[in-house]
Amino acid sequence: MVARIGLIGAGTFGEMHLQAYSQMGRREDVELAGVADVDAALLDKRQQEYGIATYLDYRQMLKEQELDAVAVATPDHLHAEISIDCLKAGKHVFVEKPLDTDVGGCQKMIEMAEANNCLLQVDFHKRFDPSYLELRSLIRQGHLGDFEYGYAHIENRLEVPLNWLGSWVEQTSPNWFLGVHMYDLVRFVTGDKVSGVAATGIKNKLASLGIDTFDSIQSKLILSGGGSFSVDTSWILPDGHEAIVNQGFRLVGSEGMMELDSQYRGVRGCLKKPTDSRTSEKSAMQTWNLEFFRERQDAKGQSVYGGYGIESIQDFVSNVNELLEGVPLTDLKGQYADGYDGLEATKIAAAVEASVQSKGQLVRL
Repeated sequence: MVARIGLIGAGTFGEMHLQAYSQMGRREDVELAGVADVDAALLDKRQQEYGIATYLDYRQMLKEQELDAVAVATPDHLHAEISIDCLKAGKHVFVEKPLDTDVGGCQKMIEMAEANNCLLQVDFHKRFDPSYLELRSLIRQGHLGDFEYGYAHIENRLEVPLNWLGSWVEQTSPNWFLGVHMYDLVRFVTGDKVSGVAATGIKNKLASLGIDTFDSIQSKLILSGGGSFSVDTSWILPDGHEAIVNQGFRLVGSEGMMELDSQYRGVRGCLKKPTDSRTSEKSAMQTWNLEFFRERQDAKGQSVYGGYGIESIQDFVSNVNELLEGVPLTDLKGQYADGYDGLEATKIAAAVEASVQSKGQLVRL
């Protein structure tokens, strides 16, 4: 018996879900039953690519398909309503980070999951990055001593807010789109709890382009154990930057320190870019994070996908299949990022937002 999964949200990251599920489907580890999205043209494209049933309304998919689980890859602010509908229908749910952009929404999702004995898992895929897993292990073994301070940055090129998010760009910010990754990693790696936040933000570049959202946000997280962690987020890097994402992580303890270069992972190149009649031929230096996503062709010419972006999705399928085989949900506790992990990250992001609005005042969690 394998899980029958439906996907809600077929856009940029939804495609990674489709790639992961189609690959697992060839091994008969999952059955991709359908995909829902409000964009009819996009659904037609996905139907041609993957040969799956498509729906303009996810509620119709829930009625027509016998689903065991649903993955939610919609815009962030829509997560709660959709997930609650799916959980109420008794489906296990996998949600892209953040769990929701509202603390109350997260709490309602957790309550519905518990009321229906459903798995609620958050896609914090950086928890599957081998670099962070090694750092976490070393901390657990005491090699860095007591955590004292750390620093992280995660940044996007300007094309992300301009081209990727469409109509909902003003309903999010670098805090929600990027920062949540690092807020969760701080908790995951250090094992500590964030007790307070102070943050500032700037609106400049995007505002000049008619987009009312923050260019960048800088936050300082105060941890219960006495340490602190600074996080810089932005999405206004120039288009000439050689990667969509620029990121790094540094942690210092009483007995040691580690720096993780999450940007330059050893794969760089200067390639000819595709051209058409409207553009001139250009080339530029590029970097690739093959630990996050990679694709190759097998002997049969089929695409084979790998990397921690795929592994985190596959982990959800594995958990659902265990439940279908009779493993109690309580036995999986602590083995995945659950609703409470998602709630804590949202609490931090909401505190960052509140501190920015108060021009840097400390907000206690």
